[in-house]
Amino acid sequence: MKALSEEIHRAIRLMLRPLERAWLRYLSVPSFECVTRSRISKVDLFDLSRSIDAHVGSMAKSKEKAVAGVTSGLISLGQEVTWRAWHFGVPIHMTSRITEMVVPDYFVDEQVKGPFRSFRHVHEFLNDGEDTVMVDRIEFAAPLGPFGRIVEKLFLTRYLRRLIETRNRYLTTP
Repeated sequence: MKALSEEIHRAIRLMLRPLERAWLRYLSVPSFECVTRSRISKVDLFDLSRSIDAHVGSMAKSKEKAVAGVTSGLISLGQEVTWRAWHFGVPIHMTSRITEMVVPDYFVDEQVKGPFRSFRHVHEFLNDGEDTVMVDRIEFAAPLGPFGRIVEKLFLTRYLRRLIETRNRYLTTP
């Protein structure tokens, strides 16, 4: 009898495994990485990446502007900036704070208030011979539960990746 009970439990676990994987995928935070190589020095690229003015220039298409907190110059550890931009034809406000920084190796900005359930962007800078490698790691979650998950999969991840790639081209083009 005990052997039969164990067999039934094993069969049920096997049947539920695909559902368990789907649930874990649902719970995982969407993320992506962009890697950009440049001849700009590590220190200069680090500073360009935290420049409010350079960010505004790189996001001209979405009319992004810094409207509160640090609104020009270089943002530093513990400081915040509030952005106003137009995405998908809708005005968006997002406040980010620099939560970690080791000059000139990396810094992290995280959404404090805004359209995402969560948003975290790690900016990392590495020397590779004469080049600097800039690695952007983004983790985010859309609001609206299951509908937000669908939006993430259908187009939001791709849209955010394009924004980061556009920004990086702007920063690394002489």
